[in-house]
Amino acid sequence: MGDILIVDDERDIRELISDILGDEGFATRVAANSEECMAELNTEPPALMILDIWLKDSQMDGIDIMKKVKRDNPDIPIIIISGHGNIEIAVAAIKQGAYDFIEKPFNIDQLMVVIQRAMETSRLRRENSALKRRDGNPAEMVGSSAAFKALSSQLEKVTKSNGRVMLSGPSGCGKEVAARYIHAHSNRADKPFVVVSSASVEPDRMEEVLFGRESAERGVEPGLLEQAHGGVLFFDEVADMPPGTQSKILRVLVDQQFQRAGGNDKVRVDVRVISSTTRDLDAEIEAGRFRQELYHRLAVVPIAVPGLEDRREDIPELAQHFIEQFNKTQGLPLRPLGEEAVARLQTMVWPGNVRQLKNVIERVLILGPEKGEITAAELPDDSAAPEEDGRVVLSGSLATLPLREARELFEREYLLTQINRFGGNISRTATFVGMERSALHRKLKSLNVVTASKTGSRVARVEDA
Repeated sequence: MGDILIVDDERDIRELISDILGDEGFATRVAANSEECMAELNTEPPALMILDIWLKDSQMDGIDIMKKVKRDNPDIPIIIISGHGNIEIAVAAIKQGAYDFIEKPFNIDQLMVVIQRAMETSRLRRENSALKRRDGNPAEMVGSSAAFKALSSQLEKVTKSNGRVMLSGPSGCGKEVAARYIHAHSNRADKPFVVVSSASVEPDRMEEVLFGRESAERGVEPGLLEQAHGGVLFFDEVADMPPGTQSKILRVLVDQQFQRAGGNDKVRVDVRVISSTTRDLDAEIEAGRFRQELYHRLAVVPIAVPGLEDRREDIPELAQHFIEQFNKTQGLPLRPLGEEAVARLQTMVWPGNVRQLKNVIERVLILGPEKGEITAAELPDDSAAPEEDGRVVLSGSLATLPLREARELFEREYLLTQINRFGGNISRTATFVGMERSALHRKLKSLNVVTASKTGSRVARVEDA
């Protein structure tokens, strides 16, 4: 549940509040001045603070202490108490982030009501942070291809540092999963992971969303930067960030501080920044849509996340992972994948990458039978030559070619598809298509098909004549 830190220069008040709370089952700690208060905070942040504004023989008064606490531990509710209370002090305290204000001599029943509400607020904030961090095992990465292993190796290296990472790759390839993996395996794993959706936030609200707001009516409303304190702030699609916000984020990265909208005080936060983009940021910089200085600040470690096209070997493993995941989270049938279904999945075109594969698996499990293997017939058919009554219907261009040219074209496309399906592994391709390895090499050479390295794996392509 967490304990309550009571800060008051009057010993009788400290002991009175502590005894009352102890009778109600709350654990408490006490401090007589700012030095003792800071020592207690550094030992272990409390679930709630009861803080006197006026502290004799203290380096900081209650408002100064509150500013420091709100900067370093923004989730701790603070109840201000004072024997010199007036509306101006109450408004100032609320504006600086106090949960509530109680004037001495206080009513015990009123104090307990406020404390119980504040403790419930503290509990909900902790639970919300824990839920955000769990988020259904979002940091789990799946694969065994060369491209996947190369990516995993890079991610593993950056988990050990606090360097800023720029993840690039096509839409749906798993950039956020990679960012969450970095967070989950770093020394910030028990702190928040906060996502800034650069494309979905209205440009005129971006600064308020990031930096928060202060007002006399509503007090302090922390922005995403403060919510991410101690953890990771993930800029999803950073190229969509408005130009004005880019300038302010650049200053935050340089100065490590910012001001809330409507506020005057500087706020310091400790966050690790990870960004992602599907765009060519060099081209965005050249076009004047993205600040070069910001790019250099964000892309200390650039990492390319491969699309599904470059890791087709991982498709069966990914599909099985999604089947098990949907069974656990939605109760959908736990069905195995048939061999023909695996072959179809590995030869399909995936413009939406891993995200599209996940959607296809979910649709099949929802619409398909409760039991039995998943068959190729249940999967969407994106080929140009669908079957009709057991026949393959030729496309218009293929049907107009002489037999020799049509056969050569078909063999080339078929072998390209199979080689890419098996990640450039000639031995596995030869076994599947039923050819000797040496014969397959000769056939590929005659068709001008070569394999080349790409993002940690090998892919096949047609060599220019």
